[in-house]
Amino acid sequence: MTNESLTTYPTVQPEPGVTRQVLADHEQLMTVSFQFDTGAKGSLHSHPHVQSTFVKSGKFKFWLDDTTFEVGPGDSFMIPSGAEHGCECLESGELIDSFSPRRDDFL
Repeated sequence: MTNESLTTYPTVQPEPGVTRQVLADHEQLMTVSFQFDTGAKGSLHSHPHVQSTFVKSGKFKFWLDDTTFEVGPGDSFMIPSGAEHGCECLESGELIDSFSPRRDDFL
């Protein structure tokens, strides 16, 4: 492994009470940490990427197309390409999202 493989990415604030940091990326896959304060929201949106979400900590309410569900530590789920989704943080925590292909808009 070279030093180039250990890139450190900046932390940004895409929405109030939310921080995002890319953890690793390749053109075919990206892993991202999202930290949420209680009450913070991830606005409804969609993208062409397939997304996998793992709840590292906290509690969240998610909207995925016409479905609403709550998740907590250890839960994980998939978001298909093009699906409208968003969340509200019920208890401060962290989500680890993977995207395929990479979200170039996060770089």
